[in-house]
Amino acid sequence: MKPVGSSVFPFFLALIFSFLWASSAHTHQNFLQCLALRSEDSSSISEVIYTPSNSSYSSVLQFSLQNPRFSTPATPKPLVIVTPSRVSHIQAAINCSQTHGLQIRVRSGGHDYEGLSYVSDVPFVIIDLINLRSISVDAENGTAWVQAGATIGEVYYRIAEKSRTLGFPAGLCTTVGVGGHFSGGGYGTLMRKYGLSADNIIDAQLIDVKGRILDRETMGEDLFWAIRGGGGASFGIILAWKIKLVDVPSTVTVFTVNRNLEQNATKLVHRWQYVAAKLHEDLFIRVGLTSVNSSQEGKRTIQASFNSLYLGGIDKLLPMIQESFPELGLVREDCIEKSWIESTLYFAGFPSDESLNVLLNRTPLIRPPFKAKSDYVQEPLPEHGFEGIWKKFSQKEAEAAIMILTPYGGRMSEISESATPFPHRAGNIYKIQQLVYWEEEKTAAPERHIRWIRRLYRYLAPYVSKSPRAAYVNYRDLDIGSNGKGNTSYRRASIWGSKYFKSNFNRLVQVKTIVDPANFFKNEQSIPPFSSRWKKRGD
Repeated sequence: MKPVGSSVFPFFLALIFSFLWASSAHTHQNFLQCLALRSEDSSSISEVIYTPSNSSYSSVLQFSLQNPRFSTPATPKPLVIVTPSRVSHIQAAINCSQTHGLQIRVRSGGHDYEGLSYVSDVPFVIIDLINLRSISVDAENGTAWVQAGATIGEVYYRIAEKSRTLGFPAGLCTTVGVGGHFSGGGYGTLMRKYGLSADNIIDAQLIDVKGRILDRETMGEDLFWAIRGGGGASFGIILAWKIKLVDVPSTVTVFTVNRNLEQNATKLVHRWQYVAAKLHEDLFIRVGLTSVNSSQEGKRTIQASFNSLYLGGIDKLLPMIQESFPELGLVREDCIEKSWIESTLYFAGFPSDESLNVLLNRTPLIRPPFKAKSDYVQEPLPEHGFEGIWKKFSQKEAEAAIMILTPYGGRMSEISESATPFPHRAGNIYKIQQLVYWEEEKTAAPERHIRWIRRLYRYLAPYVSKSPRAAYVNYRDLDIGSNGKGNTSYRRASIWGSKYFKSNFNRLVQVKTIVDPANFFKNEQSIPPFSSRWKKRGD
């Protein structure tokens, strides 16, 4: 005989789900009606709204979704996607989301490492800025206004249209959107010469929680400070950046030198640590570490790829390397002279004969699922430390893993930790990015690979920065300080806050408390406003 409640429970469960679905549908309809009423032109906003009933909904959602780890059937989907073509569409979406209790996620390129720009576990709306991507370059004054939905590749292309001796310090992946990239810091091959993207922003336009359009003057210096490295999504919606362009020579030199374990890779990487941050600021040499097939059949080895940009010609580069890093064995045949804009294609991995027009393509070459972490190194790792890494990379889960060692020093050591929220300056010799990829169709793969990168992260603990163990905010990692419930307390938020921002975190909280005290703009690792209840609870 069945227990009395056994047949009743499924009924109530179905009733609850039916109620939740009806409630979401009701909220969704009210939100759409609100958008039509609040928009200056209801016909224009109807053209930029996508709901699950639209035939284009899935393609719009997927187009800017760069990590397939967050495109499974179980991944929460937005009730509405808004692709605004004018500022009033964004203002209406902010207002209506507040009125109807919906969360907003803002997407400019979709490269968020943890999917925070397009996934939420509460009813939410995506504001996708793909239509707001105009770029206006003033070569004479060395500035440009860039809308937040533009990609790094588009920025590089438009600058080069006006001048081959102007550039901008930003990332290597050309499909990244500038809205998030610049607001989290943004770095690339020019960082040792000119610092981060955020260090070269001179104005911005932002829509705040009240729907006001603010620029540097009207938002004030505190908020302008916060969005240049503190993550713009915590404070409002970035509309556009005004950037200061930088000088680049007409000829630059690039090279990639590959060495495996049988070719002394361990000693070379170990030696690189002592020179990379001390080289001339015109010279950037990063290292990529991967597991590759060995010349011995059926075996694998570790390959270290020394990947470099020099702001000048080969004739000046060779004696510089010979003096500072002769162990690398660089020869003229390894080097290629290019224009700076051509070097952006080289570092993005495009073929040598690729047209510059590829920079306008918003679709990445490949989009495998991945998990990533980051660290900062302040003292060189011993050789046996690298040998332990090689053992980790010999495991099956690491077949598509990579570690990227990015050198600091130069301009990065000259800027104060508090100049922007990005605090990782003097004292760091390089940053480590750890990534593991896997094949999408292997449904059992994600957890196996994620466990592997967590083991690698634990292994690195003795060798990287401490108190706090620092991390880069643009490489979001929800493992840090997570209890699966988001930033519910100051104490928990301060765990990841101190790693990303160090002592700048408290100033970010102060700014947040002033500009968004009700915490409307939020995600699992957004800056929280200060709350008196934290003191009462001891948080």
